[in-house]
Amino acid sequence: MKIIYLSGPIMDEHEGEARQWREEAKRLLGEKFFLLDPMRRNFKDREVDSANEIVRFDLQDVEDADFILVNYNKASIGTAMEIFHASHNLGKFIVAFSPFEFKECSPWMVKYCTKILPSLEDACNYIKRHFA
Repeated sequence: MKIIYLSGPIMDEHEGEARQWREEAKRLLGEKFFLLDPMRRNFKDREVDSANEIVRFDLQDVEDADFILVNYNKASIGTAMEIFHASHNLGKFIVAFSPFEFKECSPWMVKYCTKILPSLEDACNYIKRHFA
């Protein structure tokens, strides 16, 4: 079973919003894929003693995943770092979904995401079609 890491904003995101799309992704993909959700850990952002753990565990998930599903709904330093590491350093396939039109996307996101689609459902259908 292929492993998908769920990358997207957590810090400065309302917790319900950070969880909601991940739960929907699990519903749409969970039968055919194993999903790594960083929200499964109970770390609190901005606590000095957990910052290094948050980053290390997230990077480990990126390394363990076969490919990455990205919620690109706003700029996020952590998400951008995960994408860069996965694409540039590890050569992983990255499927993103975003409300932004192409001309509004960061050139960095365009460069390092293999595919950017307009919705989570479109991204999940793409993943099922090409990786299941």
